Amino acid sequence: MKRDSRQDASLREAALRALENAYAPYSNFRVGAALRARSGELITGCNVENSVNGLAMCAETLAVASAVSQGLTEFDEIAIATEDSEPTPPCGACRQVLNEFAPNIKISSYTREGKEATWTLQELLPYAFALNPSRGRV
Repeated sequence: MKRDSRQDASLREAALRALENAYAPYSNFRVGAALRARSGELITGCNVENSVNGLAMCAETLAVASAVSQGLTEFDEIAIATEDSEPTPPCGACRQVLNEFAPNIKISSYTREGKEATWTLQELLPYAFALNPSRGRV
C-alpha cells in the first residue's frame, strides 16, 4: 500500500506525541513509537521503565502489544521518536518482536530537531529467529 507524505507526517507526529508520555526516570532516555496497521489505524506506545530493569517496557514492544490486544496483527510501518541527537533504531529485542508480526516493516526514526533515518527490518535484523518459519525469517 502506497503512503503519501501526509500519512508519513501523521505517523511521525503520533510518535512525537507518544514521546511526551514516556516514563524514563532511570535512564532519562524517553522513546515514543507509533505503529501503522495495514488497516491504516495508528497505535502508539512509549517506554515505561521500572526500578527492576527487567520489567521495563520499550515503546515499540508496547505499541505492538497494544495493537495485538485490539486484534491488529499486520503492520506496515513504525515510527520512533527520541530526544537523542541522532535517529535511534529499535533495540534488538524490539526488532525480534516486530519480526514476529511484520518481517517486512519499514522503520523510521525521528529526533525533535528534525533529523530522521529509515531502515527495513531486514537491514537491522538480517538473521531473525523464527520458531515458526511461516511467521518470519529463519
